[in-house]
Amino acid sequence: DYCLAPVLIYLSFNLLDSKASQGELGWISSPSHGVSAADLIHISYLRAHLFCRVMNSSHQNNWLRTNWIPRYSAQKIYVELKFTLRDCNSIPMVLTCKETFNLHYLETDEDQGSKFREHQFSKIDTIAADESFTQMDLGDRILKLNTEVREVGPMTKKGFYLAFQDVGACVALVSVRVYFKKCPFTVRNLAMFPDTVPTDSQSLVEVRGSCVNNSREEDQPKMYCTCRPGFYKASSGNVKCSKCPPHSYTHQEEAVHCDCERNYFRAEEDPVSMACSRPPSAPRNVISAINETSVILDWNWPADSGGRKDVIFNVVCKRCWPGPRQCEPCLGAVRFLPRATGLTNTTVTVVDLLAHTNYTFEIEAQNRVSSQAPTIRQYAAVTITTNQAAPSAVTVIRKDRTSRNSISLSWMEPERPNGIILDYEVKYYEKQEQETSYTILRSKATNVTLNGLKPDTTYLLQIRARTAAGYGGSSRKFEFETSPDSFSISSENSQVVLIAVSSAVAIILLAVVIYIVISRFCRYSKSKHPDEKRLPFGNGHLRLPGIKTYVDPHTYEDPSQAVHEFAKELEASCIAIDKVVGAGEFGEVCSGRLKLPSKKEICVAIKTLKAGYTEKQRRDFLSEASIMGQFDHPNIIRLEGVVTRSKPVMIVTEYMENGSLDGFLRKHDAQFTVIQLVGMLRGIASGMKYLSDMGYVHRDLAARNILVNSNLVCKVSDFGLSRVLEDDPEAAYTTRGGKIPIRWTAPEAIAYRKFTSASDVWSYGIVLWEVMSYGERPYWEMSNQDVIKAVDEGYRLPPPMECPATLYQLMLDCWQKDRNNRPKFEQIVSILDKLIRNPSSLKITASTASRPVNLLLDRTSTDITSFHTMGDWLESARTLPCKDAFSGVSYSSCDTLAKTSAEDFKKVGVTIVGPQKKIVSSLTTLETHSKNGPVPV
Repeated sequence: DYCLAPVLIYLSFNLLDSKASQGELGWISSPSHGVSAADLIHISYLRAHLFCRVMNSSHQNNWLRTNWIPRYSAQKIYVELKFTLRDCNSIPMVLTCKETFNLHYLETDEDQGSKFREHQFSKIDTIAADESFTQMDLGDRILKLNTEVREVGPMTKKGFYLAFQDVGACVALVSVRVYFKKCPFTVRNLAMFPDTVPTDSQSLVEVRGSCVNNSREEDQPKMYCTCRPGFYKASSGNVKCSKCPPHSYTHQEEAVHCDCERNYFRAEEDPVSMACSRPPSAPRNVISAINETSVILDWNWPADSGGRKDVIFNVVCKRCWPGPRQCEPCLGAVRFLPRATGLTNTTVTVVDLLAHTNYTFEIEAQNRVSSQAPTIRQYAAVTITTNQAAPSAVTVIRKDRTSRNSISLSWMEPERPNGIILDYEVKYYEKQEQETSYTILRSKATNVTLNGLKPDTTYLLQIRARTAAGYGGSSRKFEFETSPDSFSISSENSQVVLIAVSSAVAIILLAVVIYIVISRFCRYSKSKHPDEKRLPFGNGHLRLPGIKTYVDPHTYEDPSQAVHEFAKELEASCIAIDKVVGAGEFGEVCSGRLKLPSKKEICVAIKTLKAGYTEKQRRDFLSEASIMGQFDHPNIIRLEGVVTRSKPVMIVTEYMENGSLDGFLRKHDAQFTVIQLVGMLRGIASGMKYLSDMGYVHRDLAARNILVNSNLVCKVSDFGLSRVLEDDPEAAYTTRGGKIPIRWTAPEAIAYRKFTSASDVWSYGIVLWEVMSYGERPYWEMSNQDVIKAVDEGYRLPPPMECPATLYQLMLDCWQKDRNNRPKFEQIVSILDKLIRNPSSLKITASTASRPVNLLLDRTSTDITSFHTMGDWLESARTLPCKDAFSGVSYSSCDTLAKTSAEDFKKVGVTIVGPQKKIVSSLTTLETHSKNGPVPV
């Protein structure tokens, strides 16, 4: 017979079991009255130790120590506690109460009798109850017993004490069992194995044995103590058992892997040693930047990645109509850049959408285990409305008829008209001319006849469509030939055709003349009517069909009529005011709801006109609605309508949940990515481009006048305020809404009242600075007079902290003194689009200069001869905080400093030309008056 190598499970051996003791245990309590003993008849008449002095004082420190416990051969011991604990909330008028107690131990080589010193004990753990009982449970004789096990060791001395510390709980210690684990002596398969106590309960311990009598040893017999529950060993061999990875478990012994907890999973390729994971949470803070029929979506990483690094994003596009669940998947023409699925970055561009259409985008986060939880779909959604856009190109052109002098053509409407086609532009020229001389015709239909062509000649032709948004792309060049002379008609027929054409032209001209005469006569007659409306041509310029321009409501003879032309009249009964959220110049600003017939109820903001207003105040109040009602852009605050036929008079706009941009940024300081901030800035620039294209100058662009909705879409607001420069020491513009600080205003607008789109661009640069500094006040504590003087001398705001260099350069471009050198809003939108598409360009940050102080500018002349050292001069210099700037710079005299170049000044923080010149001038004078040689720093 031969000896084999079996596996043996640990067995438990008790060192102490209080349930088996009869009568008093003889344990020591400190203080003696802090712990009491009682029989718990609720639990089989068990003897228990009670800690419950919560009504006695605000501080408790009660101890209970066991007798000395010999450890024998134990390396590690286990303490099993059974106890009940009362819910503190169920104890009336309690002074202090906790729902935990502490477990301690002390190793010694001999019994110390009744000696007890708290500081000698080491803490094992704080014990908390899984379940606590209340007064009601006590009345029903139901006590909830808790069981907790703690491991202590390794032990080195002959024995130990356990101690229980109560710091203000109401607890009954029902039983204490102390035990250790070992493999006992055993005989297996003709081999004997001795008692074995492992030093580490997580290890697989090898035990050497010997063969029984009358057996032959082929190989020395071996035995292994195996893993306990909660541990696993994936492969055979003398290696340690491993604890189950996070979010996994095993209840069996000798486990080779651990199972995942509920709602946690492993991917097929995950090793058993890897923690179980779950699908990620939804992406956060989705923002959209709309550009005509394309949109850039950006979002933040999920708050919970599920414990994995392989998170990807999928974008689902849906086209929606008003009403519940009125959405369908987007058509195949919609394109995603770089793609719609498997995205590893947090931005995507969607192009080729339809104009003036509602879309919902769902950004879904997934990882490798998402497929194992199909019911758990984590996504964030954003709804957008595309802008008006130019049509796509004409792709299909047919030749219908050809003669020696003409060609008749027809074509198909563009695949994506993006609105109503106003007309088509047909451009053609002789092929041999190579587009140096061309002719353009316009047609409202999808066909045209080109006359006056040369016989037997090749022509190239392109067609493009026009909507209210402008011209679309040109078609590819189509090539056509006229017929040769052999196909020409006879001279006699030619004369007949010529006479017919001439007669037709004469009839048409006569009809046009008659129409004009009649129209002028009718217009003259109507103008005599006292209720005649002013024609909305705006500043004397005729508005061409399809080209929308801004109309100043003050050019109307009766400005109140502009309200009815541009704003929708609402019934007061359709509006419900919920609460007052602020106060405006004319009255209160409220939030509420608007419910129009056959439409869904929406949240709105409501401006009311306070009682006792004058007619002028009423006109001024409604002028903003007259302006706002002309705009239709996703980055311009939308006017829902006005109430003028009942009181109070109201202006109703869409509701922007996050309020003004400056306050929103200050509230969420440093919580957004640079891409998200650029997305907000792109939206503002897009709205300003729209206003600029319409010929409207805002004149008060600032972060406080930008509103933010729940999707982080920024919209320009605050229209229609008049501004008059007054002789104010702060040099601020006064409006009916209060003073507007000039720190947002371009220099030419301050000095000459030259308000243009270029001055709005200057203001946009300040808004850009506000956004990147999270709502900081431009120019900080400087007065308005100092701001005017500093800007005039060339000073510009330094870059905010961690501001990308490309954005700071855009700020400086917006702050060009010559307004003709500033970028247009169209260029700003294009620049920001490129930055969003190329996020790596935002990683280089601009260097942050020191913040200027109130002493930025010289206010009075200084006696330069009063300074005896360069340190004196630096101490009192008023051009910059120079003492800090020049700290550590080795200049031994004014002569060497006066010869410093502009580049040297920049190295120490003096970047403004004006202050550089003042420093050199001051030092030159100081050097002239220096009598004692070099001036020490």
